[in-house]
Amino acid sequence: MQRGPKHFYEFGPFRLDVNERQLLRDGHPVPLTPKAFETLHALVENSGHVLSKDELLKRVWPDTFVDEGTLARNVFTLRKALGEEQNGQHHIETVPKLGYRFIASVKETDGETPLDTTSQQSSAVFRTQPRLGRLQIVALISVAVLLVAAYFARERFWPPSRTAAGRSMLAVLPFENLSGDPQQEYFSDGLTEEMITQLGSLNPQRLGVIARTSAMKYRNTDKGVGQIGRELAVDYVLEGSVRREGNRVRVSAQLIQVKDQTHLWADSYERDLRDVLVLQSDVARAIAREIEIKLTPQQQARHAGTRPIDPEAYELYLQGRYFWNKRTEEGFKKAIEYFTAAIRKDANYGQAYAGLADSYALLGSIASTTLPRREAMPKARAAALKALELDDTLAEAHTSLAFVRMHYDWDWPGAEREFARAIGLNPGYATAHHWYAYDLVARGRTDEALREVRRAQEIDPLSTIISADLGEILCYARRDDEAIEQARRTLKADPNFVLAHRVLAWAYQRKHMYAESIAVLERASTLPGATSAGVLPFLGHVYAMAGQRDDARKVLGQLERKSRERCGEGFGLVAVYAGLGDKDQAFACLEKAYQEREGTLILLNVLPPLDPLRSDPRFADLLRRVGLPP
Repeated sequence: MQRGPKHFYEFGPFRLDVNERQLLRDGHPVPLTPKAFETLHALVENSGHVLSKDELLKRVWPDTFVDEGTLARNVFTLRKALGEEQNGQHHIETVPKLGYRFIASVKETDGETPLDTTSQQSSAVFRTQPRLGRLQIVALISVAVLLVAAYFARERFWPPSRTAAGRSMLAVLPFENLSGDPQQEYFSDGLTEEMITQLGSLNPQRLGVIARTSAMKYRNTDKGVGQIGRELAVDYVLEGSVRREGNRVRVSAQLIQVKDQTHLWADSYERDLRDVLVLQSDVARAIAREIEIKLTPQQQARHAGTRPIDPEAYELYLQGRYFWNKRTEEGFKKAIEYFTAAIRKDANYGQAYAGLADSYALLGSIASTTLPRREAMPKARAAALKALELDDTLAEAHTSLAFVRMHYDWDWPGAEREFARAIGLNPGYATAHHWYAYDLVARGRTDEALREVRRAQEIDPLSTIISADLGEILCYARRDDEAIEQARRTLKADPNFVLAHRVLAWAYQRKHMYAESIAVLERASTLPGATSAGVLPFLGHVYAMAGQRDDARKVLGQLERKSRERCGEGFGLVAVYAGLGDKDQAFACLEKAYQEREGTLILLNVLPPLDPLRSDPRFADLLRRVGLPP
């Protein structure tokens, strides 16, 4: 029988024989299943390009329904066959959410030319040489320099694995919504967040989990696992998908080791929506086994003890978290509606009460037209206490209660106890470390505050708010040059992030660089969020400090009008009066802020605009009443 022309693909020591459906390594056959061969053929044929999971599934299993877990296991088999675990050479790159890319250099051939033996020939010639010539010496030196440079580049751009220190880091990428309905995005987002929480509480001494804010930046990314691993400094990446049909939910997940992109584990789970918390625990325990983390009996009991929840209540809870994460006044209002509806469906749903506490706490901490602070904060406290009555292990509820104790009650020992409890329950909860840093800096413990906010940044490395707040706490610590550098670093990531502009302006003002401070603030005043960030009051303050008193008084007029229209604006007047040297008016505004229990008062000891008031005896009296050390 006449055969068609031979067709081969060559890469490194491998030759893929398409006609004979065979993979050879240095001329010796490498065993492959038929499906593994077809998968490799598809990838090699499209080398350098991403093949989506759907494309691969349709090509390799054209008439059969299989899930993504089957494909992942097939790729895992291929990687082992190609020897990636032994030699560290990467052939197949995982592109999260999308598919796979064959990245080794591929050459098509008709098979008439032998495999490249240049390396063997060159080494043989090298062995016959009795001495090294000048060019060879230069070449060896160049290679040595390149190796040293590569080593330092690795240290700089690929941070050492934390596994060596006994602690691994994991990133949970946003679960892909396969329902075909964009309106279900909140469900896949919520499942991602819940999985982060579940994994973060497994064994925090052995496993750290990157926070939601940073993980969500990789939604729909085309970056490979290697690049994501470098950017987040993680050892493992979990990617997955969720398909929901009515009250049934199917989750597929796979765990990838970053250093060699080995697929350590892949599986699929299907449950009734009522048992979705059990499903999350199943996945978390499976991953723990793969990373060789041994759970304590208490942790095992905690994850085994998840209770069924009402499907509608769970769905409402996820929608509440979706809107809460928007961190806007309108988002908080919507979140409160959904959390309240979830509680109506399931009165014993502790997490829904914790979400309600979070929403009221942050709504009460901004200048809001929706709900006065005196109403919002007690509601936050009550919701947090109810959540803890139902489940004392909820780190989020302890954190919200700590926030109210600090920001509204000025109960400093109580706040510290709650922060400590939250961090003890879930050391990977970035928000607890972040807010605790403000508790510490308010009480003059700036070194501890910097440690806490840096810990929050380690957990949530791409969070712009944590990055900006690190600069803010550096400014409170009077480390102005470091604050300037950190603010610039934040603005490089997000040039329109108004809080970073404010930090930069504060640091400039403290260094008496008034022109630079004014320029930054005038630019910031045009950005979204300028009002809630307090840009205008500080601009008025710097105008006054720079001698531009007419400009300062214009700002003062605007602020006085706003304070009559909107709750929580009164404190802004203090900064301008302090800059103008009108201490009596400044202290009158501070007294009003005290009566209204404004949250900014916790920073009396560190806010730069208050520097002109610190020597006045009235300032020490106010500190005493707020419970802060002088």
